[in-house]
Amino acid sequence: MRIDVKTLPVIDIIEDIAAIVGAEIDNGNGEYVMNIPEKLGEGYIRGASFDNGLGVITYNCKFYEDVEIHFSLNTVHPLKFIFCSEGSVGHSFQSQEKIHTIETYQNIIVSSSGYDGHVLFFKANVPTHVSSLEIIRSAFSSRSNHNFKDLDPTLKDLFKDNVSKKQFYYQGNYSIKAADLMEEIGTRNYTGFLRSLFLEGKAFEMLVIQIAQYQDDEAEDKLPQILRKSDIEKVNYVVKRIQGDLGNNLTVETLAKEAGTNVNKLQEGFKYVYNLTVNKYMQHKKLEAAKEMLMNSEKNISEIVVSIGLNNRSYFSKIFKEKYGVNPKYFLKTRNKKD
Repeated sequence: MRIDVKTLPVIDIIEDIAAIVGAEIDNGNGEYVMNIPEKLGEGYIRGASFDNGLGVITYNCKFYEDVEIHFSLNTVHPLKFIFCSEGSVGHSFQSQEKIHTIETYQNIIVSSSGYDGHVLFFKANVPTHVSSLEIIRSAFSSRSNHNFKDLDPTLKDLFKDNVSKKQFYYQGNYSIKAADLMEEIGTRNYTGFLRSLFLEGKAFEMLVIQIAQYQDDEAEDKLPQILRKSDIEKVNYVVKRIQGDLGNNLTVETLAKEAGTNVNKLQEGFKYVYNLTVNKYMQHKKLEAAKEMLMNSEKNISEIVVSIGLNNRSYFSKIFKEKYGVNPKYFLKTRNKKD
């Protein structure tokens, strides 16, 4: 199936796609959401545009047939920062046949030349989660960018290229930070005005992460600091292992062995991604789970302490207060008031 998009900005792109596939749009304070029609697939496409020329569009879907989305409007196309956190997606310039594949945890930075468009390729029956930051440079340049001070010279020229003189394509290595951020963007913790602010803030955070990755990959005077695919897979395995077994106190040695790495490499991965040691990350997740149970379950404090693998209630209260600024009983009182 081919979908031709001939509009800008992001909210107009979603309207174009919806009109072609026969879907309705839910517009909640500037965030447009289009659910994929059941005959075509599963999931959604959603996004938002901001006054500074920045927009974000997310494809979280599985199509039942191969789908090509052609962006072919007769004007300068946005500078795009595209990241894939699940599945894979293909990209090509409209004037070229070569297709680049963006794998899970990879990103690309891409700019066409002149009015040359872009094509995204989605494979049939492959669950895919992709986000694209779309920067309309003529509008983005009107904000206070401080002349892009300390930005890599190539990227500086790219941001300043309002008329898209040069074609640019960069395919990055692998990062888990952006995948975590995409999960945060996918939550619906806020609505209305707060949702709009939340989305804009996260879009800028995603931009920072992808620019930092580019500068890291291009650096010649130091070892790369961004995790590579094999490292990510191991960190990701351990993260899921911890989250799925909060009732036990897993050792770093055990987790490293299960993941097929050594303790030092695993600790380095967690330090880079989460700025925490493995044990501190485990404690962080245990306390998050405890807070959730305090607010929404029927368990008392002693039962909760046991369920997260601790055996000392005083120690639990101490580290809980260090993290949240209040003791566990505060959340129990909040729960009782709701009841």
